[in-house]
Amino acid sequence: MSFVTIRIYLSENDIYKGKSASSAILEYLKENNVSGATVIRGTAGYGVHTDLHTTRILRLSSDLPQIIEIIEDEEKIRPLIDCIRSMIPKELITMHRIEVLSGERI
Repeated sequence: MSFVTIRIYLSENDIYKGKSASSAILEYLKENNVSGATVIRGTAGYGVHTDLHTTRILRLSSDLPQIIEIIEDEEKIRPLIDCIRSMIPKELITMHRIEVLSGERI
């Protein structure tokens, strides 16, 4: 098997069909029997528009960066990417081939 890591870069304010995009993507991945995915919430970051989002500002930021990370067999995940792209068409998605050294959960 050839494994890949998919990283989906988005923000807390990204919405898909009335719910958070990260929740919608996780549901889609689970419905398609993806082994697992993790949403990582950033404490600070900026993107292409260079607007800094951080928890260090006195008011709590409501648009913090998020990364959804998936480790999966490439043949299994590749057919799902087009649907994910349609859910968040402007957001960055990366894929890297990896070597899994341990872990029986995959």
